[in-house]
Amino acid sequence: QVQLVESGGGLVQPGGSLRLSCAASRSVLSIDAMRWYRQAPGLQREFVARVTKGGRTNYADSVKGRFTISRDNAQNTVYLQMNSLKPEDTAVYYCAAGDYESPRYWGQGTQVTVSS
Repeated sequence: QVQLVESGGGLVQPGGSLRLSCAASRSVLSIDAMRWYRQAPGLQREFVARVTKGGRTNYADSVKGRFTISRDNAQNTVYLQMNSLKPEDTAVYYCAAGDYESPRYWGQGTQVTVSS
């Protein structure tokens, strides 16, 4: 089992940047894949990005070129650097840990609001 705690959300203007953090209760090297998802009001939760134990990354088309997922093994933390933010990026962002196929453990989420 693993506990996940997200932080770093907030209010930012369009075009701005935020970095989300996800602190895990055990080594992220022992977890096959770490992911970020998001859920906007009235919509289903959607995949944002994934980083595997081997360092491979995947992104949703909507965030490619703007978001970067990374991992600090020493700090047991996964990050999501978000640049060129748009109002449509507004959502609750969730960190998830699991195997290569699907997430199993979830954090509580952190709110990101992009608005002028």
